[in-house]
Amino acid sequence: MKTYFNALITAIAIVATAYLLANAFQNRNKSYNCIAVTGLGSKNFVSDLIVWSGSFTEKNHNLKEAYAQLDKDRESIRNYMISKGIKPENIIFTSVDINEEYDDVYEKGVRIKSVFKGYRLGQNVQIESNDVDKVENVSREVTELINSGIQFYSNNPQYYYTKLAALKIEMIAEATKDASERAKRIAENAGSKVGKLKKADMGVFQIVAQNSSEEYSWGGSFNTTSKRKTATITVKLEYETD
Repeated sequence: MKTYFNALITAIAIVATAYLLANAFQNRNKSYNCIAVTGLGSKNFVSDLIVWSGSFTEKNHNLKEAYAQLDKDRESIRNYMISKGIKPENIIFTSVDINEEYDDVYEKGVRIKSVFKGYRLGQNVQIESNDVDKVENVSREVTELINSGIQFYSNNPQYYYTKLAALKIEMIAEATKDASERAKRIAENAGSKVGKLKKADMGVFQIVAQNSSEEYSWGGSFNTTSKRKTATITVKLEYETD
């Protein structure tokens, strides 16, 4: 009886082991029965917002006179911008920055004192507008201000797009569709069919200048120096196959 009982236990163990091994093998094969594809969404667009800034300075031993000169420059700059078609509400001046300047006096290589040179007053101006072409043209013609006697320093314009959120949604849909079609083609060529979607991952959003060799970044690129840009995004899908 004892021998029979032991044999029965052994038989049950063998059956159970066989079942577990078969189930594990089946699940392993199932994990390999999938297709992983990457789709691309790409859009060219033109910036609809420009931000251009510059700065101007005045120097004088007398602080009051330096302020007066800077006020005169500010009004000249404002009037110049308005004459070029820039709206007054798009012209923003920052607060005045004041610095005292000194010259060091040396004797036999040793500094013995500092001599006051005067006050340097500076101010920044920024233009933010949806009239991209107009502001762009003004930034190119700003030498007219310099020729009028104003110490004006111009920065390069920065270009942005105000409809970026909607553009991202369109591109994600395009990338997803592209990935789905790739998966179907691969499955058909392998004599299979695309099953349930198992996983979906979205790549980083990239914005670079159009027709440029600008490199992509792992964290995502966001070009602001070009008016015409190209945006791309990738979507990775993983499907079961039948």
